[in-house]
Amino acid sequence: MNRELRESFHREYMTFFENAERTRRWSLFNDVDWNALDTARPDDTLATNAETFCGVEMFLPDYLNTHLELFGRDYAQAWFAANWGYEESKHSLVLREYLRRSGQRTEEQLHDYADTVLAQRWERPYASPREMLIYGMIQELTTFVVYRSQRTLAIDTGHEVLADIYRLIGRDEMAHTKFYQHMVALHLDDDRAGTLADLAHVLRTFRMPAEQLLPNADARAELMRSTGINAQVYLRDIVAPTLSALHLTRHDLPGPRQSPPDRMR
Repeated sequence: MNRELRESFHREYMTFFENAERTRRWSLFNDVDWNALDTARPDDTLATNAETFCGVEMFLPDYLNTHLELFGRDYAQAWFAANWGYEESKHSLVLREYLRRSGQRTEEQLHDYADTVLAQRWERPYASPREMLIYGMIQELTTFVVYRSQRTLAIDTGHEVLADIYRLIGRDEMAHTKFYQHMVALHLDDDRAGTLADLAHVLRTFRMPAEQLLPNADARAELMRSTGINAQVYLRDIVAPTLSALHLTRHDLPGPRQSPPDRMR
């Protein structure tokens, strides 16, 4: 990576970090009104979804190891990974606290769940650093859309504390999305054809991180689809806004990558 690109990354990270420090930091102890939590009205769907998101966030060590393996020698991206990891750790902790304080999971159940989840290992789905940067951009926006959907569901069912938790988490996810978008835009300026090829490939093959690794993965995925997360939402709320943010249209994207020829034929 050339020095000019590294310096551009650094400027983007400093803007991200300043905005986070000035406007976005929150505490799960001080900024969630736990006293308003209604423990008399459990909701199985909301609890299972919160547990699912908590499980996905538990793979944080694997996500960070991958990020630092790929970007650890680049100052801006390594420091972003450290900041991102701190914020994502709060997401898993606040959802865990919600499940515990609402009485919908016991401490023992939460420990058993963590043991089951962490017995698995998440592996990065793409080989190149740039593909993984694009993957991070898509993953963060997808997660924001999921949390936005869950916030609406929580509001509609009168679970205001959970709704506010999703508001706090969602604000972080959108900030992460915008940082990644700015980084991908810099790659487009540096190598448009290669970045477009990687973007098209990741958009066509994306899957949510660790979804297949969670206990009862099929049932959890079906429950998520039942709350409105499907292929149409992916195209409308993730693909279209991503292309718009990068000043692209679908016509800018190259066709699917061809599989290598079968040498045995």
